[in-house]
Amino acid sequence: MGEPGSGRRTESIWRRASLLELFFDLVFVFALDQLGMRLINELNTGRPLRLGETVETVLLFLALWFMWVSTVATTSVRPPDSLLIQTVVFISMAGAVVMAVAVQGFGQRVFVFASTYIAANMGRQLLLVVVRPRWIATPTLLSGVVSIVPWMAGALVDDDDLRAALWALALALEYGGLVVGWLRYGVAIAGEHLAERLEQFLLIALGAAIFLSGRALSNSDFGIPHAAGFGLAFVATVLLWRIYLYRAGLTLAPAITRARNPVRQSVGVAGSHLLMIAGVVLAGVGFELYISEPAGRPDPRWLVAILGGPALFLAGRAPFELQVFGRISRSRLTGLLALGLLIPATWHAPPLAAGGAAAAVLAGIAGSDAWRARGRAPELPAPRI
Repeated sequence: MGEPGSGRRTESIWRRASLLELFFDLVFVFALDQLGMRLINELNTGRPLRLGETVETVLLFLALWFMWVSTVATTSVRPPDSLLIQTVVFISMAGAVVMAVAVQGFGQRVFVFASTYIAANMGRQLLLVVVRPRWIATPTLLSGVVSIVPWMAGALVDDDDLRAALWALALALEYGGLVVGWLRYGVAIAGEHLAERLEQFLLIALGAAIFLSGRALSNSDFGIPHAAGFGLAFVATVLLWRIYLYRAGLTLAPAITRARNPVRQSVGVAGSHLLMIAGVVLAGVGFELYISEPAGRPDPRWLVAILGGPALFLAGRAPFELQVFGRISRSRLTGLLALGLLIPATWHAPPLAAGGAAAAVLAGIAGSDAWRARGRAPELPAPRI
């Protein structure tokens, strides 16, 4: 915890997210929608998925997530009412908006995306170095500087695979610098604030999924199959929220504050949320696909989103439960297995049938949670870290 006047958050103060931070989040509603539309366009090209393009989309998501989580790392330990922190947040907002715009028509906007990312990322770090040098971790700053080379090199090459490799290196450097800086300097975490921010971003992802679903229905002829697909997507969205929230999501804040090492716990929890949020975004893409063409020709590529989205969500939800309670429910692992078995079963099925099968798996997990909760007192967090 910080000393009075140190400019660092204390656990008893600034627990709730500020209006500035909620304002910042609005940018990522647009950003996630842009990423979702990019994935939809890739899956509707009629040609096999190319590894370079797929990896590139993942890297765009990771770059936007880094912009968000590194800003949250700052506002979790520094007061958001200071002019310096507000400026840092607004720099991140401006960068994220331009990056999100560049996601569409990306072939002609590669340089715009990379240069904007570098400018926003380094601009806020240099501002902190100049005004409050003690507020910036050296590994974070150094990794940002070194990563400029692969970022710009990737923006200048024409080969998608080479660009993906260079940008993956750049992001590995930056994520590594952020984690090392966080762990090495033992930043005092405002656990309740960090928990709330992660929960809010997951809600943003759920909102983006609803947005994709609603747009798909509004662009259809409102026939019964399309309406059925929208209803199924809405139910699946509610189930994703329910599975996230049940026990682990409700006790995230004390799971961070009661951990023996809150910093390590925070890093782990942020990682599991990254997987869950990516899964929700991918599931939203699946919703749009089977609402638009519920009885269309079976397209195995669409299963990447329709089944892969819920699977990726569960792949993040399982370690999240381990981080909070020190164990993993069998229903999470069973759900992953069931989604894997559904791949051959839905290979030649209409998109709506595949979506219904995925929703049935999610309903089974939520039902299992509700059954186990009957007559039991709320479980207390038991973090292992």
